[in-house]
Amino acid sequence: MNSTLSLLIVSGSILLIAYFVYGKYVYRKFGLNNQKPSPAHTLKDGIDYIPSKPIVVLGHHFASIAGAGPIVGPIIALTFGWIPAVIWILVGGIFFGAVHDLGSMAASLRNEGKSIGVIIQNTIGYRGKQLFILFSFSTLILIIGVFADIIAKTFVSNPGVASASLLFILLAVAFGIVSKLIGDKKLAFVVISVIGIALMYYFVYLGMQIPMAIDYQMWIYILLAYAFIASVAPVSMLLQPRDYLNSFLLYGLIIAAVVGVVIANPAIVMDSEVHISSENLGYIFPVLFVTIACGAISGFHSLVASGTTSKQLDKESDAKIVGFGGMLIESFLAIIAIAAVIVLSRAEYLEKIETLGPVPLFANGLGNIISSLGISEDFAIGFVALTVSAFALTTLDTCTRLARFTLQEYFEDIKNPIGAKVAQNRYLSTSVVVTLAVLLLGSGGFSILWPIFGSANQLLAALALLTISVWLMKQKTNATFVLIPMFFMFTVTLTSLALFAWKNYQDQVYVLAGIAIVLFLLSFALIFLAVKSIRKEIGLKS
Repeated sequence: MNSTLSLLIVSGSILLIAYFVYGKYVYRKFGLNNQKPSPAHTLKDGIDYIPSKPIVVLGHHFASIAGAGPIVGPIIALTFGWIPAVIWILVGGIFFGAVHDLGSMAASLRNEGKSIGVIIQNTIGYRGKQLFILFSFSTLILIIGVFADIIAKTFVSNPGVASASLLFILLAVAFGIVSKLIGDKKLAFVVISVIGIALMYYFVYLGMQIPMAIDYQMWIYILLAYAFIASVAPVSMLLQPRDYLNSFLLYGLIIAAVVGVVIANPAIVMDSEVHISSENLGYIFPVLFVTIACGAISGFHSLVASGTTSKQLDKESDAKIVGFGGMLIESFLAIIAIAAVIVLSRAEYLEKIETLGPVPLFANGLGNIISSLGISEDFAIGFVALTVSAFALTTLDTCTRLARFTLQEYFEDIKNPIGAKVAQNRYLSTSVVVTLAVLLLGSGGFSILWPIFGSANQLLAALALLTISVWLMKQKTNATFVLIPMFFMFTVTLTSLALFAWKNYQDQVYVLAGIAIVLFLLSFALIFLAVKSIRKEIGLKS
């Protein structure tokens, strides 16, 4: 394999076959069918529970889980070599990530569209639920802080991207209103979709012509105010239509990248040597498997799948394309990110990753490939950077809504007036989320928060797989296909946390070392509760 075209063809073929073969097997193992109405119908409220078309839900789900993760992680992991990165993306995406995402969605569908935290209560117990919700809520606040910082800095350095992003939001509101007016008329929906997508691509150009220059701090406040509105508004009015339209932005990027590779067919310049260790990152195990999260497996996906997505599925069979298929599309995006960079030599890569960072490196590499279509290189690079920023924004607003759900679920069992108000009032609970995000951002930005987020995110994936395994066992279903990924992710995560805690202790960064130890101990507490629950289920003394 000596060209990027060969890499895309082989990887795309493997992922496509996996969807139809392994995806069908996993779908059946989870026992999904259309015999029962989905929670979107039984609990329809016009705010969160809204039955929607599969393509619309896929757009929301894919836009929410993608973000900048499948680009940043794989490009950083190239320091160990491109072959191990590609292998982990394909193996992880098919046998780990897609199972994790579809499993989270399936368990939620069978538990009234509730989150993984509530499913833990139903399978492991109340204490497990409260511990997991506290952990996932903390992770979501970290994600909100990280992505608000990334987006604000991107908007400051690229005012045209900021303008286009705001135009997208206005377009999404208009699209949501019109969609509600036309109802279930399929032809009308196709027509407004074509118009909406055309306007979105026009706004890419228009935004570049009217740059919006605002300082970093003001952007933080604007972004969090937007996230507040997106969290409390009906999902069909902003979150869903924006993610649906934005998904076509990323589909366009993927298509442009593939066509560009077909035309230019750049050679793979980076050597195929595998590097066991990196001076900055550490050893390939466990670092590779923590660095490449989105694109292979990411705990954040379980919160989206069981938080917003499961509340919108029209029928259970839609879960296969949205959950399993959405993950494999993200894996292919991660492969494209690698293809955009391995056209450089290893020396060039190491120099540019240090000076530019992963997102600009991706934008420059892919922009150069897309320019082979006859598009100016500057515009192509701007288009790639805008797409990444747009998807980082979808992660921000979805996380705020998910944090609101999580907080409400935590307090719904707290029997006092304050707990009841937080659980019932979406405005109050969202205010708590946004306030905590502001306080977090006051303590540091991306460089400080990202390492903590990475560790918490992968531990979240292991805990979600643990929950799905217990759920299956209690249904007398063989859970081996979930247990194997679960054991691997716990091994990776706990090893990574132990090394992370020790390194920060040696560097006298006691706060980060302490957080790593708390996460380590919390995971063991949940494992103990899960084992206790399983032993009780099969009739053994705990």
